[in-house]
Amino acid sequence: MSNNGVNGREDEINRKRRHTSDEITAFRELEEDEDNELLSLSLSFRPSRGRRISSPGNSHSQQPSLTLPSPPRPPISQSVQQSSMSIMQNLLRKPPPQLTLQPSPSHQIYIPSLSMSSQPVVYHEPEPQPAPRQTRTRRNPTQAPGEGKSDTIPAPYPWSTNRRATVHNLEYLLSKRISTISGEVQCKRCEKQYEMEYYLRERFDAVATYLLEKKSGMHERAPSIWMNPVLPTCRFCEQENSAKPVISKKREINWLFLLLGQSIGCCTLDQLKYFCKHTRNHRTGAKDRILYLAYLTLCKQLVPSGPFNC
Repeated sequence: MSNNGVNGREDEINRKRRHTSDEITAFRELEEDEDNELLSLSLSFRPSRGRRISSPGNSHSQQPSLTLPSPPRPPISQSVQQSSMSIMQNLLRKPPPQLTLQPSPSHQIYIPSLSMSSQPVVYHEPEPQPAPRQTRTRRNPTQAPGEGKSDTIPAPYPWSTNRRATVHNLEYLLSKRISTISGEVQCKRCEKQYEMEYYLRERFDAVATYLLEKKSGMHERAPSIWMNPVLPTCRFCEQENSAKPVISKKREINWLFLLLGQSIGCCTLDQLKYFCKHTRNHRTGAKDRILYLAYLTLCKQLVPSGPFNC
């Protein structure tokens, strides 16, 4: 056998030995890695506090202790991560607990609308309804005189009846030969007081004609000529528009004299309400409306079956 063949065989044997040695070394390293991994896992379950190394001979003596650093925590394996994810998914699948809230009686409940454009509907708790008010009976404005007063009084004038604010009719007065109606006046300038007379038939015809002609345009309100009457001229000082009728007590007002002189507007609102009260007329309203009722009612009293009832 030649030297070249021997050398080649020895080289092959050496190569195989080296390969075997390398496999043994890798196996040993693998075992050491597994031992190190088990050691690290066992250390991870121990408390993180460092170990104290003391001498065995003197265990009760106080000596400085040596603290070993805690080993690094190993990475979390894929199986642990999967189990954590499965737990979280199970928790998310569970419906949230339903909490029942009990609002207070004054709490407002808001129910959102399904449409985004509409406003939220607010429901309020029903409020207790107050007790019904006791209504006071309204006093009739055309009622009779108050307690202690009577509808009948002594007739203050021959042309007056024994009822308040009422005069005899025209036919009765003419039958009793009462053709003139007198009354007291006082001058606003010289303050002289004296008596005046009006012819009944002549003066009443003038008032009645004016009322019938202007009634449709009055609209149940007295015109300005009745609201601000033109007074007679004073007999003594001859001052125009100065002889004002004298009006004292309500029960003694000379209503027929005021009608013939077209001076009922000299009465106050309270005096006109007195007249409407005792003649069963509505006495609430402005003065022009009550004054119109006074003229119309006196004309009806003089001519009960005449055209003034229309």
